[in-house]
Amino acid sequence: MSYSIVFPMEQDKQNTPEVLEASFREMCDLLAGTNDPLFIYDFLVCLFTPAERRDFANRWLLVKEMDKGRTQREIAHMFGMSLCKITRGSKELNKTGSAFRRMLDILYNKK
Repeated sequence: MSYSIVFPMEQDKQNTPEVLEASFREMCDLLAGTNDPLFIYDFLVCLFTPAERRDFANRWLLVKEMDKGRTQREIAHMFGMSLCKITRGSKELNKTGSAFRRMLDILYNKK
């Protein structure tokens, strides 16, 4: 006789890849619909832990430093990051139509 144990959580999982993607896109749409930086900041503080916020901030710092022409090794030393993380950022920055590049353009046009 064979028994199959199915845990209730496994039957009703609501976080399929499709649901998670839709949720992420929904948040993006909501953020795009506001022009209140303080409200966005408060939302992100509620959403992410201090460690997660630190990781996001570090990733943005590395993108800006790469754009300034710093080497990956310099950035790794400056921020205590792995070369793998920096290499990924570099690849994203150099892609055609890069969202990193577009955000940097927005940043530089504001100054």
